[in-house]
Amino acid sequence: MMARNTGILADRAIAALFETGRLTSERELDVDQIQPASLDLRLGSHAFRVRASFMPGPSHLVADKLDRLKLHVVDLSEGAVLETGCVYIVPLMERLDLPEDMSASANPKSSTGRLDIFTRVITDRAQEFDKIPAGYSGPLYLEISPRTFPIVVRRGSRLSQIRFRVGQALLTEPELLSLHETETLVASKKPNITGGGIALSIDLAGDKEGLIGYRGKHHTAVVDVDKKAQHDIFDFWEPLYSRGRTEIILDPDEFYILVSREAVHVPPHYAAEMTPFDPLVGEFRVHYAGFFDPGFGHAPAGGRGSRAVLEVRSHEVPFILEDGQIVGRLIYEHMLEQPSSLYGSGLGSNYQAQGLKLSKHFRL
Repeated sequence: MMARNTGILADRAIAALFETGRLTSERELDVDQIQPASLDLRLGSHAFRVRASFMPGPSHLVADKLDRLKLHVVDLSEGAVLETGCVYIVPLMERLDLPEDMSASANPKSSTGRLDIFTRVITDRAQEFDKIPAGYSGPLYLEISPRTFPIVVRRGSRLSQIRFRVGQALLTEPELLSLHETETLVASKKPNITGGGIALSIDLAGDKEGLIGYRGKHHTAVVDVDKKAQHDIFDFWEPLYSRGRTEIILDPDEFYILVSREAVHVPPHYAAEMTPFDPLVGEFRVHYAGFFDPGFGHAPAGGRGSRAVLEVRSHEVPFILEDGQIVGRLIYEHMLEQPSSLYGSGLGSNYQAQGLKLSKHFRL
């Protein structure tokens, strides 16, 4: 496939942004910081505990708002605990000077979502979270609010990621249907393609032991976001089993890890993102971390698809989810070019060929 004039920037192009000064950072990049279609963003040296989340608005800098709303400053240089239910604003190491034809969007990393850490990127004069307009020049900030577990973070921790795009990258519904017919984007004989995306449904049948997911425990120890396999699953999670039923009642203010019924495939020349299916279909939120890199669920030698792990919260009232209920939509975008490395191809990707899987921080 030829390189396009519009689409998502791949790893080589992201590296070129640093070479040309369009992206700068306080320190040298981590060796694995540039992903196939995104860049991990790193926390700076301090966090501001604030009274409440805020939007800067078109006339204000984030720093000006922080001067008025901050409660105290947390030093992250040696690591610090961020408490549940609190809101923190952290200046990021990376800074942008985007060309006039290039915009960006941000999302929590997969591991961030699976820990129920609510994050959003903020820019100066922002009118939307996680959206960076074309031509933006200035600093980046991350809003962090741990919801279930207190966490330890430090300077250089990576909780969020950013994608860069030139022009219109989104596939139209006819393009999406054609691509599915040739590449099998989701393991479904009759994909539900509406609103520019492919619907995903929930699996509540469970595995051979009947395991359908996990519910986060309260009043746990802290989770260090930079350490893998450090915590016993059962100290933080309650396993959930179907017991012959094909539904689950979501309790308000509880956090669940569930899995999609369909396997997902992202071909090498495309990137995907999980979006809410429809805010009117139920009182729940699914999937905080939405980026799927090129190569997710892709196996050139045969066999395609990895199931999408879903981070689920009910809102104000208990809500019944049933097996096969549609809970989200996958939208696909063109890449400007194929990345030099695909997700799962020697990158140490944590969630390739996954089923129901907790974040990398836990061990059985």
